[in-house]
Amino acid sequence: MAEVDTKFPCSLVISIPLPTYRLASSALRALQVDPELSPLVQRSFRLVSPSENENENDADAGNDPINMHLPNSDATAAGTDGNTPMDEKSILRTEYRAATNRMLRVSVNGFLESMGLVLGVMQELDVDVLAEAQRSV
Repeated sequence: MAEVDTKFPCSLVISIPLPTYRLASSALRALQVDPELSPLVQRSFRLVSPSENENENDADAGNDPINMHLPNSDATAAGTDGNTPMDEKSILRTEYRAATNRMLRVSVNGFLESMGLVLGVMQELDVDVLAEAQRSV
């Protein structure tokens, strides 16, 4: 069992599957520009493949007080050789650590609101971009 960080004992992992690496990368870049406002909360982002995410969820299941995972049933598993192509890294994995449950809740609420906005913009604008590309071909 992993040691609990005494400064940041509350933690949460949120894995959000997106259809492609391009969309996952865009979401990551849009969300990481806003730093956490409180020094009592630490947040990290990274892109992982579906197989990496499953392996990490299995390893973290007993360590984190809360582990939220949104499964992606359409995703294909990456190879086991450790060389994951960037196209397969379509899951945005966000890890939170906080000093109190309240600080964790407040930070995650803000993150989910921002993620909702990012997904809404992607939904509205990505269709136009694809339609425009098809017209020009």
